Formats: sequence, structure tokens, C-alpha cells
Amino acid sequence: MPLHEGHRPLERHLSVNPFYGPANPLGDMAEAPPTHRLPDRPMAPATAHQLVRDELMLDGNARLNLATFVTTWMEPEAGLLMAECRDKNMIDKDEYPRTAELERRCVAMLADLWNAPDPASVVGCSTTGSSEACMLAGMALKRRWAKRNADRYPGARPNLVMGVNVQVCWDKFCTFWEVEPRLVPMEGDRFHLDPQAAAELCDENTIGVVGILGSTFDGSYEPIADLCAALDALRERTGIDVPVHVDGASGAMVAPFLDEDLVWDFRLPRVASINTSGHKYGLVYPGVGWALWRDAEALPEELVFRVNYLGGDMPTFALNFSRSGAQVVAQYYTFLRLGRDGYRAVQQAARDVATGLAGRVEALGDFRLLTRGDELPVFAFTTAPDVTAYDVFDVSRRLRESGWLVPAYTFPPNRQDLSVLRVVCRNGFSADLAELLAQDLERLLPDLRKQPRPLTEDRGAATGFHH
Repeated sequence: MPLHEGHRPLERHLSVNPFYGPANPLGDMAEAPPTHRLPDRPMAPATAHQLVRDELMLDGNARLNLATFVTTWMEPEAGLLMAECRDKNMIDKDEYPRTAELERRCVAMLADLWNAPDPASVVGCSTTGSSEACMLAGMALKRRWAKRNADRYPGARPNLVMGVNVQVCWDKFCTFWEVEPRLVPMEGDRFHLDPQAAAELCDENTIGVVGILGSTFDGSYEPIADLCAALDALRERTGIDVPVHVDGASGAMVAPFLDEDLVWDFRLPRVASINTSGHKYGLVYPGVGWALWRDAEALPEELVFRVNYLGGDMPTFALNFSRSGAQVVAQYYTFLRLGRDGYRAVQQAARDVATGLAGRVEALGDFRLLTRGDELPVFAFTTAPDVTAYDVFDVSRRLRESGWLVPAYTFPPNRQDLSVLRVVCRNGFSADLAELLAQDLERLLPDLRKQPRPLTEDRGAATGFHH
């Protein structure tokens, strides 16, 4: 959620069209509401609706936003279910027991999907998204480490090892919970964590290592099995035993269907917990994530609160309390609606679009691919070495003129010399839309090639890096 700073804007009033008003439209016209303080009087619901709707017309088209991983299309039936459940408070499991049951079923389905040795012993919960799920997983890792080192903590400072490519929520976790982040930098053409380098950063104060199944920088999978093997070797050499959390915000809902032979999940004994975003490749509108722990031992009991709330005893583990059950219901609907074969078909279609579009981009000759969309349905590319008239920020800016939101950004240390464009292919971004994007990109190239030099002065304002 954006944190908006208080400010004193110029006093302005909204203009009300006479046709927006009720039977006597002059009343609403005479009482044009202010924009930055509460109006003195109420107005007709149709008028308020139209005023808000007019402003929202200036937002970008979510379907053309190729920066976001978040779901931008669902079936009308899912939208109806969400509308029917938006007033149900997820936290009140006594009042809404069937919604709570659907949440339990989703956890069980994910435990089975992620090859838990005993799905019945898996502990899990829904969250507002992967960011909250990562916070919860990090808290569990820290608490387990603190219990093992009760004779030294809080004197000893805990640390968390991860690649420099992690999502910003892990930086937040380390800041909020006073954990030292130990980052494995990028090197050469390796744009994510190196298992051996990660193991070398571990010591007796390491609470865990985070592996990313689907880096947001380029869509590549981190080698989770190799990471676990490196940590196994570390334990044999030193006795230091470090658990792994898999941040599968995107890939945990792709790999089980398209890369079944890839071992990254609870089949690896060192994997203590996994999270995913239901609202990314889980195919649900924004507002739902999932966190699962291998067993009750991986989630310390003291972190689970049992409260008497609205007539029932209820265990809860979350940073948020009250929230709508709509997204959880929509997740269960999508699981039920698609099943394994349906998810496989949807994710394969997204990967086919990604690899096909990546091939079209490469064929233009002006660009070099970093990834091809054959892991996450995401690919990153940069300008070819001989292209000097324009850069990726110029391309992003010009594509925005046609309505496409394609982010351009610079990689972190040690590859800050590399700036790329990234395309996220989601359900709803069809092959036809991909063809239109390719055509628009090709149409821009003659003008871009004529530039005397790259023209984007403020690269930070050219486009944001959106997770």
C-alpha cells in the first residue's frame, strides 16, 4: 500500500455535469464538492459514482500492464462470488465456518501440490499476499533460530542470506525485525543467487536462506535443489544446519504444472516453508497469498495466537486481522474450476505466449534476450551492443504512448551497468495481444534508430520497476 505524505494542495473543486445530478441537477452543480476535505453535505449516489468513475478513466489499462505479475482478469462467475463474499470477515471463523473450511481446503491442496511428505501435518494460512506471507515465514525462521540459541540471543544478531534479486518485502522484513541481510550479488550472466556463495555467507547466526522460484528481475528460477545440497555440505563440514524458505510468489503456481520433474519443494527435506501469491499465477484478483510450513515444528506454537473472538476460539497467525473472505473464496473457486489439467493449460498458454513474443523481439535484431520466458512466463531483454541511438528507457517511454506499460530498470550490484525491459505474460495477455505489442515495437524502431542519442533524461521517472 502506498504511503501518502500529508500535503496542502491548491484548493480545488470537482466540476459536476448537470446530467449527473438527480431530478434537480442544479443543486449538485451549486455544491461542487472539494477534492481534499470532506464535503459538507451528501450527494446522490449516482453523482458520486460518476465523479469517481471519471477520475479513474485516467488510470492505465490493467490488461496492457506488462509490468505487473498480478492477475488482471477473472471469469464473471468468480467476480460474482467475490461480490457475494466481500462483506465476510475472514477472521471470524465462527460466524463464517464454510469460508474457513474453504481456506483449509486450499492449504491442503497446496500441500499436496508442493509434495509435502504428509499433507495432513502441514500448517498453513492465507494472507493478503506474498509480502505478508514472507514476513510470517521470516518470523518463524527467526523464532526457531532464537530458541536454538537462547543462551546467546538477543546478544547475537541474526542474519538472513538471500540473493540481491529478492523482492523488496525481504528488505522490509530485515528492517522491521532487526535481521542482518546478507546478499549474494549478481555476477556476469548470473542474475540470481549462487548456491555455493550463499552457503559461504552462512554462520551460526543465520536464521535461513531464501531461494526464489521465479526472480522478478528476469523470470528465472533459482536452483533450490543445488542450494539445499550446498547447505547439506555446510552442515557436514561445520555442523551449522540452516533451513531454506522458498519464495514461490510466482513460480510455485507454475512449476508444479509445467516443470514437474524440477525438485524445489517439500521433497527437499531442508525446505521448511513455501509461500506463493494466489493473486499472481494463482489466477485470483489482488488480495490473497499463502504461507505453508512443512510441519508444526517449523512454525513455533508461540507465534500462533488463540483468541476468543465473536463467540469462538480461533488460532490465527497473521499480520493483518480483519479482511474480506472474497479472495480466499475466489482461490477455491479457481482450484475447483481448473484442476491440475486446467492450470497446466493456462500456464502453458502463458509460457507459449512469452517464448513466442521473446522470439519475435529477438528477431528484430536490435535487442538481446537475457531470458526467454521458458521458466516463469516472463522475459527480460536489453538493447544489442551496437545500438547507441536509444536505450531501454526510450523504448519503454515510447511504448507507453500506445498504452503498453513495459518497465525498464537497472539491475542491482554487481550488474548496475545493465538496464533491461521486462515483459510479464499473464492469463489474459493473449497471443493476439502479444502480436499487437510486437507490431507496435517494430513500428517504433525506425524513429528510435534516427535519434542522435538516448533521450530519456530522468531514468527513474521513465518507468517504475513493478513486482
